[in-house]
Amino acid sequence: MIVDKQAIEKQTRMYMFDLLNTAKEHGFKGEDNWELSMATDIERIKIQKDYYPTIAARIFPEILLQVFHTIKSRLNQSDYQENRKEGGRTALNEELTYLVAFNPKRPRT
Repeated sequence: MIVDKQAIEKQTRMYMFDLLNTAKEHGFKGEDNWELSMATDIERIKIQKDYYPTIAARIFPEILLQVFHTIKSRLNQSDYQENRKEGGRTALNEELTYLVAFNPKRPRT
């Protein structure tokens, strides 16, 4: 499969911009971190109901995994736990179309 590096970089930059802006707007402190996950539409809706703020972006399944790993890297987050938790989920066979970020310390009240 041919991967469009420009599309990956563009999606990554836009998503990082949203993450950093939202963190600043909501007063994130040094210990506040984003939890990043690939999600189906149903999973995205549940996360958005349970946490605030959330950042969700629909990303083509062909580049979702690469964008996910690039953002994790830029956030200085280890992929080890995420790979175990995701259990090898792939965007192409599970209808994963969203990248969703939330702070687990900020549930909706």
